[in-house]
Amino acid sequence: MLRAAGIGVGDEVVVPAFGNAEVAGAVTLVGASPVFADVDPVTYCLTPDTVEAVVTARTAGVVVVHRFGRPADVRRLHERGRRHALLVLEHGESEAPYEEIARRRERAAYLDGRLRGVRMPDGGDGHTYQQYVVRVPGNGRPDRDAFARALRAKGVECRVPVKTPLHRLPEFRRCVALPETELAADETLALPVDASLTKRDMQRIVSACNALGGLLQPAF
Repeated sequence: MLRAAGIGVGDEVVVPAFGNAEVAGAVTLVGASPVFADVDPVTYCLTPDTVEAVVTARTAGVVVVHRFGRPADVRRLHERGRRHALLVLEHGESEAPYEEIARRRERAAYLDGRLRGVRMPDGGDGHTYQQYVVRVPGNGRPDRDAFARALRAKGVECRVPVKTPLHRLPEFRRCVALPETELAADETLALPVDASLTKRDMQRIVSACNALGGLLQPAF
């Protein structure tokens, strides 16, 4: 789609550094350069302001990635794109049947009402909870990783959604300041909300998380 739109050598395309190496890879494949913008700390998506901050005379497009089932503010991003004559493309997530989404939302609501010691996701409009991503308070990555190990020891499957932001990977390394991206990579943890989980499974997740209580308070 990028090539068909005339994007190629010498062009820049704004993309998020929070995951989705295939998006940045698609940009390099057509000979353009990926330019990494920061994400919103609530939605984990690009915003008009974070895109605006990195637009240059060479910028030809923006790839907006919807994250964890929470859609980006596409309307405002398209408005900003028109202002700068930029192609705005969307990278979506796989669609799930309505019944599956409804069950995930039920499980997410259960966690919302019972978890303590972690910051729950902001559901917002249209959240389908592809992943239920919390923030673990404390001292960043060491505490988040310790929290995850403790949950797994209690039989709770969890995963770090983005281990390394793209601008820190060797193939895409850039010397840029993306504070929200880096903080999200250090603090986020995806808890299970699969449609197949039973009430007992959900109770175990809550019990395991609440027993840890966020582990540590921030160091001063």
